[in-house]
Amino acid sequence: MNLTKLLTLSALVGSALMTGLFFAFGTAVMSALERMPAGQGATAMNLINVRIQNPLFLLVFCGTAVICVALSITALVKNTPGKSWVLAGAALYLLGVIVLSFAVNIPLNDQLAAVDPHSAAGTAEWLNYLAKWNPSNNIRAITSSLAVIAFALALHAGNSKNVETHHSSAPSATTVGA
Repeated sequence: MNLTKLLTLSALVGSALMTGLFFAFGTAVMSALERMPAGQGATAMNLINVRIQNPLFLLVFCGTAVICVALSITALVKNTPGKSWVLAGAALYLLGVIVLSFAVNIPLNDQLAAVDPHSAAGTAEWLNYLAKWNPSNNIRAITSSLAVIAFALALHAGNSKNVETHHSSAPSATTVGA
């Protein structure tokens, strides 16, 4: 397996892991926290936001971004099979996950952490948080899912090229008998 395929596979796995995380939050975690009293839901979310900043999460979240940048550079410099799919997957992850996280979700996390969750201001901030964080998180789930598909198509394009090259280099029945 060459380096580009290995990086593409790594980007696919990283995007898939992030998709699962965003999906779980969007379909279960946030709806559970939303049903709790505001102070309790906000307190729980603040704890989650602190605990998620761990080495394994950061490796997958940031490592996938670094791989996407490397893949983009490689795809622009080399003419590799599936180049457009690699660029699409990288753009989806970088824009739909990384940029959106730093533009919307992380600032909302910081704003929520800055208020007393059991105060009136904390309740208001929690309601604002839910209204903005959830839709942004759902976009992250969708874009990371699409990145997974794009990386899978890039790998498929690379495999299709190898199969075609392998078959076309084999002597045909007409050339053997001639």
